[in-house]
Amino acid sequence: MDATAILREARKHEKSMARFLREIVAIPSESAQERNVIAAIRAKARELGCFDRVWTDKFGNLFARIGRGKRVIAIDAHVDTVGVGDPSEWKHDPYRGKVAKGVIYGRGAGDQKGAVPAMLYAGRIVRDLKLGSPEWSLLLTFTVSEEDCDGLNWQYIVREDGLRPECVVITDSTNCRILRGQRGRMEIGVTAKGRSCHGSMPHKGDNAVYKIARVVREIEKLNERLRSDPFLGKGTITVSYVDCHTPSMCAVPDRAYIHLDRRLTRGETKASALREVRDAVRRAGVSAKVAVATYDRPTYTGLRYPTESYFPTWCAPEDAPQVRAAANAYRALFRRKPPISRWTFSTNGVSIAGMFGIPCVGFGPAAEEVAHTVNDSVPIEHLVKCAAFYAAFPRIYCDEAAAATRRGRRGA
Repeated sequence: MDATAILREARKHEKSMARFLREIVAIPSESAQERNVIAAIRAKARELGCFDRVWTDKFGNLFARIGRGKRVIAIDAHVDTVGVGDPSEWKHDPYRGKVAKGVIYGRGAGDQKGAVPAMLYAGRIVRDLKLGSPEWSLLLTFTVSEEDCDGLNWQYIVREDGLRPECVVITDSTNCRILRGQRGRMEIGVTAKGRSCHGSMPHKGDNAVYKIARVVREIEKLNERLRSDPFLGKGTITVSYVDCHTPSMCAVPDRAYIHLDRRLTRGETKASALREVRDAVRRAGVSAKVAVATYDRPTYTGLRYPTESYFPTWCAPEDAPQVRAAANAYRALFRRKPPISRWTFSTNGVSIAGMFGIPCVGFGPAAEEVAHTVNDSVPIEHLVKCAAFYAAFPRIYCDEAAAATRRGRRGA
């Protein structure tokens, strides 16, 4: 495999990739509203003419495939975004795709539409340089609803579509580093009940907000005690939403609710996290219901696919075949020692690797730090690097997996 030729081809498509990224940044695509951006990506995939099949599933995910080999190597990008917040806070119009000093700005440019043109043109490079093989096929997945419920898209792909790749490259922001794991997460709801009465006589009621406030203080203390992992980092918990029910603004609330964002490091489980929150409730001296939240918002196709909001931690060993292959591809293309680390935020890997045990590795454009900010952006140079990496990875991975089999080692 000629790494120089791959990089040269990627460079040749730089302007086309930047142009298409600007086009899709200009298409609003918050979770459950991705129909138009999926249509644009589908049209581009067909225009490029390098894919053997392009299709969508009932969930709304888009797929583009090269080859018919039984060994499926997948590359995944989610195409939904968060909202823009206050538009006046943005230096550049979030839906314009402004280019300034080699960087494209706009909602989703970094998180994570930037990977989309890199993936599509990687397919073109694979076809033009004849990098494919009869033994494997390349599957590009453009997934939806990730920002709302990371990994739900892949729950559907594996369980309902029946697709289970041998390996997946996750293209969420890595700043062109190789990432091999992340903390898991879960969403926990705590509900305290009280007794309402007129606000002029609060002593006759039982204020549910005061109860939940005592729980909040214990949650803050719990965060300081959570365990840490030398690679993945510390587990965390924070209150992300507060609500109450009251008959009027002149009454004592009879119900209060907090929503908790819990990040799980290695060794923490759903059971252990729930037990810790229930212990915090007991320390607060409060009777309250503690439960894992459920997500059931329909996708843009109208499909509901309810799931418990629990997303497991995952971490691939540094000598796993997909990590070694990523490192080999990086060295061949960029002639430098590959930086290898882990994500701080969450990705579809919580399902792909965390739930289903499918080997994953991460490599994507843009820095994590710009995600969900008014500086959402990606350097155009990252599109070139990623297109080259995605084109080179499948063949290198298959060689590395074969060597790992001979050594008796599998990816995890």
